[in-house]
Amino acid sequence: MSTFNTSENEVSIFFLTGIPGTEHAHIWVSIPICLMYLVAILGNCTILFFIKSEPSLHEPMYYFLSMLALSDLGLSLSSLPTMIRIFLFNAPGISPDACFVQEFFIHGFSAMESSVLLIMSLDRFIAICHPLRYTSILTSARVINIGLAFSLKNVLLILPFPFTLKHLRYCKKSLLSHSYCLHQDVMKLACSDNKVNVIYGLFVAVTGILDFTFIFMSYMMILKAVLRIASQKQRLKVLNTCVSHICAVLIFYVPIISLAVIYRFAKHSPALIRILMADGFLLVPPLMNPIVYCVKSQQIRNRILGKLGQKHN
Repeated sequence: MSTFNTSENEVSIFFLTGIPGTEHAHIWVSIPICLMYLVAILGNCTILFFIKSEPSLHEPMYYFLSMLALSDLGLSLSSLPTMIRIFLFNAPGISPDACFVQEFFIHGFSAMESSVLLIMSLDRFIAICHPLRYTSILTSARVINIGLAFSLKNVLLILPFPFTLKHLRYCKKSLLSHSYCLHQDVMKLACSDNKVNVIYGLFVAVTGILDFTFIFMSYMMILKAVLRIASQKQRLKVLNTCVSHICAVLIFYVPIISLAVIYRFAKHSPALIRILMADGFLLVPPLMNPIVYCVKSQQIRNRILGKLGQKHN
């Protein structure tokens, strides 16, 4: 126990937390977790493969979908090593440097996913509110530039995280709250002043809130445009093109908002609930987004079924 709480020397290793109460059954817990990772990785790789190989899918909407799949893939691969170490090998220890690297990639891909969801909402806004100008506004070159610009923005936004954490001293506490490293979780272990980390972490959180606000505003304008359509059948047809994206937004933001509410207003809630929701934040979006888009996107679904039919024959 001295490793966790009493040592006055600087901490040389952090300890991640699995699911409380299941320590004796980690090998069994690892089975569904590994299956979820496998489905998520295969699903996102499938989407990327079909978008790349099918010329009919070389459209702005599917380019943005490929960005979402890349973000989900990065999110899965970022958390996979520590999840496997904890649940499959019962090895919760992680060096501070490895922890800082992991939290950079987790926060980076999370920020990228938030940005891609914002871009996709603007894509839906242009497609519905300005359909005649859609192809002239979202050219292939412009789509690539948008993707590169947001990627650079998110790298620069998250880049200070590992460096600010590296400059802190960790001397008493070494037990983290989750199965992976997060900036807000790591900085709480510091025994030196972490005011810079708190302020910058709040700034990054505000950028995420702004993404969600702009997504909400986009859909308010989309709804306003849809209500002008006289035919109810046509209204439903137009709104149906947004269902996949709305599902992706809910899948990504609901766990984040729920966790924020729990940490703010229900600090004494069971640790099990907080840990499961935090794990769900990293596991569910990469798992569900490919399923949602494969089910709701007729073009992708037809290509997949066509390939499966060729192999069957």
